[in-house]
Amino acid sequence: MSVHELPLLPEVSQQAFRDAMSGLGAAVNIITTDGPAGRAGFTATAVCSVSDTPPTLLVCLNRNASVWPLFRDNGVLCVNTLAAGQESLSTLFGGKTPMTERFAAARWHTQRSGAPLLQGALMAFDCTITQVVSVATHDILFSNVMALERHDAQPGLMWFDRRYHALSRQDAR
Repeated sequence: MSVHELPLLPEVSQQAFRDAMSGLGAAVNIITTDGPAGRAGFTATAVCSVSDTPPTLLVCLNRNASVWPLFRDNGVLCVNTLAAGQESLSTLFGGKTPMTERFAAARWHTQRSGAPLLQGALMAFDCTITQVVSVATHDILFSNVMALERHDAQPGLMWFDRRYHALSRQDAR
């Protein structure tokens, strides 16, 4: 039986899907960009490794988000993976706070792309967007990693069951 011949099943509701996804733990990231279109950032858990040859990540971004045109036009991004204790930054970048206030709340520097790298982030992946694929309400930004920074001594910040959790390397063993 091919995919096209599968019987129709009841549709999964948006709320049921969201409730199920709350049980899928994920790292908390602030995705940033800067360039001719301007500086922007947002909080995301929809980040995933694609390949190590070349090093490639994907980031999902809602096309209706106010920051989408800046990422599209700048063509670069940085995935800043947050450490435990950076919950307030996640909340700030996940809301409607003006960009100047978001970026004023932390210290930043740049690598090759010019996208802001968060000082004190667990990891930062400096990337060029190489391909964009549209699926439903979101665009998937495939991004080649040009540089990275790591600060492994800190516990990571996870989002699970609709709240933050610290995860240390000892917890993961």
